[in-house]
Amino acid sequence: MKRRSTGPDGLVVVDKPSGFTSHDVVAKMRGIARTRRVGHAGTLDPMATGVLVLGVEKATRLLGHLALTEKEYVATVRLGQTTVTDDAEGEVTSSAAASAVSREDIDAEVAALSGAIMQVPSKVSAIKIDGKRSYSRVREGEDFELDARPVTVSSFVVHEVREATAEDGTAVLDLDATVVCSSGTYVRALARDLGAGLGVGGHLTALRRTRVGPYGLEAARTLEQLEESLTVMPIAEAAAAAFPRWDVDEKQARLLSNGVRLDAPGLGEPGPIAVFAPDGRFLALVEEAGGKAKSLAVFA
Repeated sequence: MKRRSTGPDGLVVVDKPSGFTSHDVVAKMRGIARTRRVGHAGTLDPMATGVLVLGVEKATRLLGHLALTEKEYVATVRLGQTTVTDDAEGEVTSSAAASAVSREDIDAEVAALSGAIMQVPSKVSAIKIDGKRSYSRVREGEDFELDARPVTVSSFVVHEVREATAEDGTAVLDLDATVVCSSGTYVRALARDLGAGLGVGGHLTALRRTRVGPYGLEAARTLEQLEESLTVMPIAEAAAAAFPRWDVDEKQARLLSNGVRLDAPGLGEPGPIAVFAPDGRFLALVEEAGGKAKSLAVFA
């Protein structure tokens, strides 16, 4: 798609490089798309790579709804060391040989961390406490606790266990795993809790997000590729891929565009529903409330 000075409407699926914050990627995309109106659907830590969904122009209004969708990761967890950040970027705070930990022990603890669980987020996270980011409080040396929150880990599978030696000489185990989880789940916290449950400590050494909702790595482009050719998923295509679809007639389309609540018998879908006009135009995101289609965002 040709670059336009006003910026195209749609989603851009980026394969984020390591060392970039999500804000860095947004800033880069503002230059590539030549618009200030760019946002992201859920952050990725600087260490992590993989799928970061950006919205350009009108598509920024989809992002809050896309952020709530399921996510998939490939990760490497190191057992035998704890860090202040729960990942490899933080200082090691404790070490314990993990050589005696069996595969059976690992699988049992992984099972305990699967399904609907209560998870305490990593302190070095963007969660706000009284209006202040948790990571800022950590940097300032504050002593505080975060409350556990419900998350769903629908799949946590360890594929390989490797013996290794850490820089301080500790005998550690490196686990390669895939995780499919709900929005708000911290894979760093899963690594931390897996190590804690096994009594040796643990942290994340690598993380790659392979999917956000329906958008996977096959649709992702590197920043270098996007600089050469900006690839934008049209907003109608993006909405159709991410949400249940409702096709309305011309009269319903006109009423909905004017803010009228339509009868929505039999939609029966939880969460947002994408509404399309007879000519294929994406009109709005709605949700069913009391038999009516309540508009969440109108795009017509």
